[in-house]
Amino acid sequence: MRWPFKITGLTKFLGVLLILAALSTTVQAGQSVTLAWNRSADPIVAGYNIYYGGTSGTYTNMVNAGNATNATISGLVQGRTYYFAATTYSSLGVESSISSEASYTVPILAGVQFRVTPTRQFILTVTGPVGHTYDILATQDFKTWTVIGTGTVGTNGSLNFTDTNAPCFSKRFYRTRG
Repeated sequence: MRWPFKITGLTKFLGVLLILAALSTTVQAGQSVTLAWNRSADPIVAGYNIYYGGTSGTYTNMVNAGNATNATISGLVQGRTYYFAATTYSSLGVESSISSEASYTVPILAGVQFRVTPTRQFILTVTGPVGHTYDILATQDFKTWTVIGTGTVGTNGSLNFTDTNAPCFSKRFYRTRG
């Protein structure tokens, strides 16, 4: 059975899909991405299916977006690339051909851990994308943050920064920027 309309609109909306995915990431235990598109003008279209997977052309998952013009895909893994394609379907459940593909790589989020040496020096271990540079900031009051150093993530995926001034403060809090 042939689908009675062209899917050029789907191809166009998937071109925007990747841009919206990059702008709409949310940070959660398993990361999510929200995909959005323009509604099809074809009166036969009753809804949209979003297919995705970890290999180009192989879609192991499907989300039925109904007649909504967005879908949130949850449980994505940092650093992995996912491939998305879509179909429309009629009220009888007849599905169109699959659209062209869009891909999205889930960003690797920085993490910070620290340990205290016996001499009260704080060693911060920052994890993140290899080659990424971070500023290390410190505060005592959560109002005024001061850059106390800068470091670049090495090939092992982390950088260590030692705050040699930590013993001079009764309390100190840290964050990264970059």
